[in-house]
Amino acid sequence: MPGAEPYSADGGPVGLLLQHGFTGTPASMRPWAEHLAAAGYTVRAPLLPGHGTTWQDCNRTGWRDWYGSVEAAYDELAARCETVVACGLSMGGTLVTRLAQRRPVAGLVLVNPSYGTERFDARFARYLAPVMPSRPGIASDIKKSGVTEVAYERTPVRAFVSLQQLWGVVLDGMGDLRCPVLLFRSAQDHVVEPLSGKLLHSRATRTEVREVVLRDSYHVATLDNDAPAIFAGTVEFVESIRAPREPEASEP
Repeated sequence: MPGAEPYSADGGPVGLLLQHGFTGTPASMRPWAEHLAAAGYTVRAPLLPGHGTTWQDCNRTGWRDWYGSVEAAYDELAARCETVVACGLSMGGTLVTRLAQRRPVAGLVLVNPSYGTERFDARFARYLAPVMPSRPGIASDIKKSGVTEVAYERTPVRAFVSLQQLWGVVLDGMGDLRCPVLLFRSAQDHVVEPLSGKLLHSRATRTEVREVVLRDSYHVATLDNDAPAIFAGTVEFVESIRAPREPEASEP
């Protein structure tokens, strides 16, 4: 798919890993990645296995393949950078949450991450997968006029079943999440329900989750009207992690 290429930029000692979502591509992260690269950070926005080609290819992959790609990108960044912050959109947020449960990530920036669904039809996905390999797509939920997402036009059902399995793994590991989290959540999102934000707040009890509500964007907020706020907020968050803490005053 034209425009689906991964993005890479070498910069300073702070690394930023930006992960796209289910059926999407790094194109949804590119403006964000370019902003961070211009700010002097080392940036990686990898393409997940089974993405950027055909939805049929996606059905041949699963969450372990996707997570392995994310972990490999983190390891490459960690080998060259002093600090690594992981960022993710939608399922990309799910994947980097899992990463932070298993690796010493300095912080998470999540944009409309997914951790579950209350949709009635989702519970039948595993039964439908053998007879209905795809369903209508979820791409380009964007409020801003004239903007479209480089993503599949169909949703691969077998791969979606694997995403459901990933939700369970990540929710079970929320007690292992210790790094600070910055959550950007669209007030109106036609892909990820409010349930996911509630699950993050209720399960991530060993860290601080700071939420920013986006009032002028839909699901793909990184390409939408609130994108500048996400970009600026990410830099502010990263710099707050880097800033040395004030030494405690010694008692006389």
